[in-house]
Amino acid sequence: MHRIGFDNEKYLALQSQHIRDRIAQFDNKLYLEFGGKLFDDFHASRVLPGFAPDSKIKMLMQMKDSAEIVIVINAADIEKNKVRGDLGITYDMDVLRLIDAFRSIGLYVGSVVIAQYSGQPAAGAFRKRLENLKIRTYLHYPIAGYPSNIPLIVSDEGYGKNEYIETTRPLVVVTAPGPGSGKMATCLSQLYHEYKRGIKAGYAKFETFPIWNLPLKHPVNLAYEAATADLNDVNMIDPFHLEAYGETAVNYNRDVEIFPVLNTIFEKIAGESPYKSPTDMGVNMAGFCIFDDEAVSDASRQEIIRRYYQTRCSLRSGHGEEEAVYKAELLMKQAQVDVNNRPVVGAALACAEQTGAPATAIQLPDGTVVTGKTSSLLGASSAALLNALKVLGNIPDSIHLISPATIEPIQDLKVNHLGNHNPRLHTDEVLLALSISAVTSEPAALAIKQLEKLRCCEAHSSVILSQVDDSIFRKLSMYLTCEPVYQTKKLYHK
Repeated sequence: MHRIGFDNEKYLALQSQHIRDRIAQFDNKLYLEFGGKLFDDFHASRVLPGFAPDSKIKMLMQMKDSAEIVIVINAADIEKNKVRGDLGITYDMDVLRLIDAFRSIGLYVGSVVIAQYSGQPAAGAFRKRLENLKIRTYLHYPIAGYPSNIPLIVSDEGYGKNEYIETTRPLVVVTAPGPGSGKMATCLSQLYHEYKRGIKAGYAKFETFPIWNLPLKHPVNLAYEAATADLNDVNMIDPFHLEAYGETAVNYNRDVEIFPVLNTIFEKIAGESPYKSPTDMGVNMAGFCIFDDEAVSDASRQEIIRRYYQTRCSLRSGHGEEEAVYKAELLMKQAQVDVNNRPVVGAALACAEQTGAPATAIQLPDGTVVTGKTSSLLGASSAALLNALKVLGNIPDSIHLISPATIEPIQDLKVNHLGNHNPRLHTDEVLLALSISAVTSEPAALAIKQLEKLRCCEAHSSVILSQVDDSIFRKLSMYLTCEPVYQTKKLYHK
């Protein structure tokens, strides 16, 4: 069912060589703005089956002796405790997580930049914390009229006021906890300072999406628009590339809109711009590594449907906007898909209607769809998980993987000692109980061995799941969607 359409090894080789070539194009000093996620790029792995979520890190590992990392965080994001939606942690805590992650695999983290700093107390406290941890920290300041007031920007009162980041290696990878952190401005500020010091450094951008050498309305590029529906990014033909080379290339609106400004800044800093188009600035080789277009197109259409459900659930939970839902609906029409193209949706809804309670459906690697219903012992997601493991392990349905005698004491603990109102077991509790049962039960032990087979399986719930259940599906690398409704009419949902 999960067809591979992307050559990951070819990608690693092409990408690292292309970056080395770009470093050599300048004075052996390149500031590389890294968009998207360096770790766990699951969007790319979903729409480009065969792409490893850690591909970017593996590529950097091939160049680790010549690379250093600079992490940028916006002071305003620190001040308002901005949270990463995928991890549930604040941006400042994610900076520490990223530093630990880079260091654990031998990549050198040179420093942290606090951008747009204007005396925010929380940002100042975070800087002090970093310095106490012996992490070099630099401040970059707001510039009036940015990005249009170029005479001020490219002056000692603009970029010149920013603290110069001391770097020691040819490749400086500039990354951040999330979008809008100030990565590009940090790179350009460094170019200004480097040229003042006589170093003809360069700038390039590493964004996997949109893929510039795929058609504008290719499902992979439509899936990128769906993923950024809340940012209102729009894919478009790069007019500068078309004019300069007579070739069609795809970029997105923000890079196209800012390019004339960037070009002028390059000219002010270096005397001339090294690029004729925003596509020129990129170093993305992913498009050259797709060998099965149908496989990546099918995967991308499924991602568009998943993103549609994500925008609807975000709106229902009060974290999203209606415009994002409208855009997701439009993208589904452009991709010529609807929710009926996702088999688990109909299965979950049919089970919920039949039982009058929440239900969950899981599609297994061979296309089989199993469902789970709500019972007095188990939540629907827990039941679906156990049923899926039974099918994968050819375990008869009549066999109890977890004895009711084991479940009941857990329910007693939850309700009578830990103060929970819901006695039914969540997926994490079920997996723990299953693991304990596996010590004495051969069927339970066999079921545990099937967990790896759930990777990349599709799942759908007739209600928005709890954070616990959502997290378990994520940790199992399953692709979950939910109907935008809650099981209860309460105002507060954990």
